[in-house]
Amino acid sequence: MQTVNQGWLLLKNKKAVALICLFLITIVGIVVHTQLWVFDTAEEDIYYVWLEGKRLLAGENPYARILLGNMRENDKYATYFPLFYWLSALTQLLGFRDYSTWLAFWRPVFLMFNIGIAGLIFSRLNKNNLFTVGLFAALFWLLNRWTLHVTQIAHIDFVPVFFLLSSLMTFKRYRYTSLLLFSLSLAFKQIAVFLIPLYLIWVWQATEREKVKNVAIALLIILSIPLITSIPFLLWNAEGFFKSILFSATRNPGGHFNVSSLDDFIGEAFPEFVGLKAKLPMLFLMGLVYLSALRGKIGIYMSALLTLSVFVDFNSVLFRQYFVWTVPLLPLALCDFVSPISLNKEINQTKELELVR
Repeated sequence: MQTVNQGWLLLKNKKAVALICLFLITIVGIVVHTQLWVFDTAEEDIYYVWLEGKRLLAGENPYARILLGNMRENDKYATYFPLFYWLSALTQLLGFRDYSTWLAFWRPVFLMFNIGIAGLIFSRLNKNNLFTVGLFAALFWLLNRWTLHVTQIAHIDFVPVFFLLSSLMTFKRYRYTSLLLFSLSLAFKQIAVFLIPLYLIWVWQATEREKVKNVAIALLIILSIPLITSIPFLLWNAEGFFKSILFSATRNPGGHFNVSSLDDFIGEAFPEFVGLKAKLPMLFLMGLVYLSALRGKIGIYMSALLTLSVFVDFNSVLFRQYFVWTVPLLPLALCDFVSPISLNKEINQTKELELVR
């Protein structure tokens, strides 16, 4: 009985320490990131997200402008699924009309999701008995240059990243909830679209009967929120909508770093190697990740990390906000490989063998 009480007390103390750490992580996040809100975002992507909401309220289709282009040169087209454009319009309709007050509303929302990501990372690693690593990972997320930069430019990436991580963390226990969270992430920003094959593989592996049916249902759930929120634009101007969504795959290579991608180099020697054909090396490498996941060689977090890393390093364009999609998965990938409990058992067994000898 005394042993049970001691164990319960120890568990309570661990939870208390974890809660205190979460509180301190939150304070660090608020103090550091609110200092970056003075950055001028007038030329950043978030301004054009506000502008698309304004166009919606004026009765303009944000996806129609691409029909005036050549599918190669960028003119700040609306390339995301429309959920955040709807929210942009809604918040303006509620009274946050001019850009400065609109942004003042959204910055605290983005901060909430930013700190939420830190909390998810810490909690997941702590549950895996990696308390110190979890504390490191949460602070690493909050203080690394890519997270700080996304706070500066007030882009929307924290929101879909939060839902993506929530989806990955709940997949094994709450599959349908996980699929809906993934769908919600895609509806905000479709960076993680290349994880769809992984989710279908995981559903296939997790089901014993009617595998094809379960995979089909999973795909419908994943596509549900982006599809539902896109229906008005499909009815309004389907060509403009599809071309806007596909533009990211056909646009000229480039980015904010003056660092060329593989398809950019190949395109210099073979000018016809552009558009969707230029994505073949990236898709091939992703295919190897999918194959490894199908064979059970890598776990959920490592599969997601490798896939998104391939996207960041091989996509035709590179933007600074892309990096925040891989940062939280770096420490979380440890959960696929490191089990401190089993490691301690191996150490103790080794010691026992040495004593016997």
